[in-house]
This record gives sequence, structure tokens and C-alpha cells, in this order.
Amino acid sequence: MTYILGISAFYHDSAACLLKDGEILAAAQEERFTRKKHDASYPKNAVDFVLNFSKLKLSEVDKIVFFEKPFLKFERLIETYVAFAPKGFISFSKAIPIWIKEKLFQKNFLFTKLKEHDKNYTSDRNIFFSDHHLSHAASAFFPSPFEESIVLTADGVGEWATTTVAIGKNNNLEIKKEIHFPHSIGLLFSAFTYYVGFKVNSGEYKLMGLAPYGQPIYLDKIRKLIDIKSDGTFRLDQKYFSYATGLTMTNKNFHNLFGREPRDPAKEEITQFHMDIAASIQILTEEIMIRLAKSIRKEYKIKNLCLAGGVALNCVANGKILKENIFENIWIQPASGDAGGSIGAALALWHLDQGNKRFVKKDDNMKGAYLGNEFSQDEIEKELKIAGAKYKTLTTKDLIEETSDYLSQEKAIGWFQGRMEFGPRALGSRSILGDPRSEKTQKNLNLKVKYRESFRPFAPSILIEDLSDWFNINVESPYMLMVAEINQQKRIEMTEEQKKLFGIEKLNIKRSLVPAVTHVDYSSRIQTVSEKTNKLFYELISKFKEKTGCPIIVNTSFNVRGEPIVNTPTDAYNCFMGTDLDYLVIGNCILDKKEQNARLNKNYANEFELD
Repeated sequence: MTYILGISAFYHDSAACLLKDGEILAAAQEERFTRKKHDASYPKNAVDFVLNFSKLKLSEVDKIVFFEKPFLKFERLIETYVAFAPKGFISFSKAIPIWIKEKLFQKNFLFTKLKEHDKNYTSDRNIFFSDHHLSHAASAFFPSPFEESIVLTADGVGEWATTTVAIGKNNNLEIKKEIHFPHSIGLLFSAFTYYVGFKVNSGEYKLMGLAPYGQPIYLDKIRKLIDIKSDGTFRLDQKYFSYATGLTMTNKNFHNLFGREPRDPAKEEITQFHMDIAASIQILTEEIMIRLAKSIRKEYKIKNLCLAGGVALNCVANGKILKENIFENIWIQPASGDAGGSIGAALALWHLDQGNKRFVKKDDNMKGAYLGNEFSQDEIEKELKIAGAKYKTLTTKDLIEETSDYLSQEKAIGWFQGRMEFGPRALGSRSILGDPRSEKTQKNLNLKVKYRESFRPFAPSILIEDLSDWFNINVESPYMLMVAEINQQKRIEMTEEQKKLFGIEKLNIKRSLVPAVTHVDYSSRIQTVSEKTNKLFYELISKFKEKTGCPIIVNTSFNVRGEPIVNTPTDAYNCFMGTDLDYLVIGNCILDKKEQNARLNKNYANEFELD
């Protein structure tokens, strides 16, 4: 047996993964343990978890692989500063000491950290380094259900590459083309994330969610920033950006072009201007991704597409690629960001460096992304007792019965079951659930439970067999990475008066039979649920359908704004007591908020930093 530990760290979303003979045993993000969102530090807790889960000591692991090459990244840093000199000296002077102290000699740094896990780990000769975008590409192709595929990766930047095209066949994967820094669709989208007043590397999904409230009236101005070729390749005009040399994403030329300074979220509300900016950059992102997809399909004539990298989390763009019918099949790595690089690096080492055979599964090899922590009923009850919780324990059948009743009564429920998800989406293990038929659910969950902006949409978790009855999509979307429109017969058309509304005024219009999961443009970010992947979650939705006729429930991540998704029963109870959740369903226990000791309530609204 061969064990490989994959690690990603030091930029954002640090994570660890463990393979056994090429099979993914466990994977987790460091943020879930430290409670620091997008934690970039060495993933000590995540490494401990994957080792403990697999009942291994670090000295028993055969090989350890890091998801990128620090020397190449340092080369890019130096060359960029030389190319732009004398601009950027301040950011250069801040970056260099950190690089010399920690990042440049990363093998020694990693070895020192790894020794803390196991005193018997005494040699660094089993530490290897992958390439950043190869790690992304490997995370997409090797777990996919395809023997052969084109692999498209796009993010901010790795070592030099920002966008790559690779071809995967059997156990081989080769990068064929690259676009290099500073030309980056990920950094372009992040520049607008910064400009609209959201946090870079975490607020991009907010920008995507804001886009449908606006009109793409700034598209022509955005085209001045970027030269897009017919095949989707592009170059950014650096006179508008500061990310290569400065401490911000954009500069005066950018602000003058759009007529405003970046929004200060502490002082300024989101206006129609920001909604229109969001709509414009979203449309441009979709255009680039569609052009790239069409050109690589035409060039390589392969029917399957795999996607990874941070841009692959733009589920609206993914939905547009699917709708264009460019490829027969699309598969997206659920942990497409840097966290997934830990899986990709490990799989690349197993297949590419060691030449091991690949076994393709009809669904995929990600196990539904349920790769994290799991707690026994005894462990759950022990933590609840320590927390001072009042609960009752039911059989699984009664648990499903009661929970579906509460959902049908429009109650907000914290749902904590099975193994934690790997990646940014809650997929029915660490979820907050609600009734999609209620007009109040979206606003209540956003403002009273999640403590976040009212415009943020929620996802429908739908029984796979009912998908085509409700949405204009006919492929599985188990990882909540595809957006599709709700079918015409389920819509409630707007009146002429309602059509005249602008921006956030559109929020409270009932648009379908499931208004809580229907965005203002009649779209939804879909999760399909099957019995084979998550039996308990499937049974809950089935019971809800039996009682209401609706095969859908609202599913959002079990956390508040700025907090990582809950990891332990204690995390779940703290979140439950710090929000207006009505019930917590954890293992076979049900907790009623009204029965809890009010003195245990948490002040959660200001507990976590805004993202």
C-alpha cells in the first residue's frame, strides 16, 4: 500500500488530503478547524485530521507533495518587480522578507512543520512539489468520470500561469497551452470584486450573486481593460491595474474610467452603479469562458470537458457553457479553488510520476465531496452535554418525519450529518435548510440567520428524478456548480409594473412556485441529490415532497457571514445559539431553540469578520 499526503497552503484556503493507492481517503480545509475563514497558514489541523482518520502516523506516509513550486513563484515575483520598476517598491519591500524567511526555502519550512506531527519523521527526502495549475488540472481530470477529456483551468495566478488547457487520457495528463501573469481572468474578476467593495479571494461569489440585479451597461468600458481574441485568449492593459506592483487591485486610471473610487463597505451602501458593474463583468467573464470552451473543443475534438481553478466556481458561467452544448459532458472539481490543489498534487504524483493505473468510476471518484470529519452519536451527545444543550434523541425514521414537518412549517433548521464536505459548498452534511415555497425564507435566512446581504441567493437541493420537471437542465449537478433557469410552468410572470422596477427593488417579487431559490433572473444554483450519494438527505427531501408535493428544499452552508462552515457539534451548537435558527438536527438529536437556556445565547452578528 502507498500513502500520499497532499498539502496546499500559504495563499488562501489551506488544505490537506490523503490518498491510499490512488483512492481519496480524506480531505479537509484548515479553516474548518481554526474557525478563520480562508485560513492560509500551514494546515496543521487538517493534516492531523487526515492522518487520524486513516489511522496513520506521518512516518508511515510514503510521499508528501506540495501543490505548487515556490522557486518559480519567487522568479515571477522578482521578474515582475524588475519589469515594472521603479513602481511597486513598497509592496516589493514588504514581500521579500516573508519570502526569504518562509516561502523561498519552503522545503525546510515544511519539514520543520511536518516534524511536529510525528517525532519519528526524520527525513525530508519524501517531500515533492507539483506545479500549481497542473495540481488544478489533475484535481479535475483524475477524479472525473472520463477516460479522456480536455481540462481547462483558470484562476488568479499560480507560479506564472493564470489559465491553462490540458489533455487528459487514461492516467496521463499534459498541459498544452498557458496564459501567463499578469494577464488573468481571475485577477480581472477580483479587481471588480475589490472595486465593488467586497473582499478579494472570498467576495467573488457575492459579485456573481449581485450581477442579476444590474444591467451590463459598462461592458464597453470594461472592454478597454482587456483585448479578447476570437479564441478566448486575452491580454489585460496593465495601466488600469495595481495588482502586479501595488497593494491594491486597481488604480486611478481604472477609477477615472468608471467615474468613481472603489466602494468603502464601512461607509457606502451598494447602489445601482455597483449592480451594473457586477452585471457587466459577469457577462464578460461568461463570454471569455465560452470562447475558450468553443476554441479548445474545435481544436482538440474531444467531447468531454473538466474544469478547475477559482474561476470554475463561477457557476453562472458554467451553466452558460453547458447551455451552449459545446461539450457532450462537463465535470467540475467541487473544490476548484486552492484547497483542491492538495488533491490534485497527490493524484498527479500517483499517476504521472509513479505511472499508476487509473480506475474511472461512472459518477466520479470524489465520494460526493464528503471527505471530512464525522462524529458518532456518542461523540455528538457528549459535546452537546458539555455545551449545556437540551435535546431529544429519535430513531432515524422519526428524525426524518419531524424534520420534514418543521420544514413544511417554514422553520429554519441547522442540519449536521455524516462526513463534512470538502470545498466551499454545503451539500447536505453541514447545511442550513428551509422551505423553498415560502416568500419569507430568503430574507429571513439572509438577515436573521446568516447575517448577510439580503440579495444573496439560496440554492435548491432537488431529488435527481424530479430535476427536469422543475429546471431547464438534464444533467446531474451534485456539487452545486451549475446554474439553470426554472421551467416556464413553474414561474410566476411579472406584471408590467413589476417589470419597471430596478435593482434591489426586484428582490421581493415572487417569481416562481419556489421563490426562496429563484433568483431575480429566474435562475437557480442547483444541487441534485441522489440516494447513492447522500441517503439521509435524499430521504429527508423525499419525505418533504410526500408532505408538500415539492421535491426541493433550500440548502445553504451552516455558518454565518464571515464564518467557516461548522465542523464539530460544538461549532454547530454555537451557531445555532447565535442565530435565529428554529431547530438543530444533529446526528439523531433534535434541539428546539425555545427549550434552550437563553443564557447560552451567543452574540454572533459581530463575531466574524466581513467578507
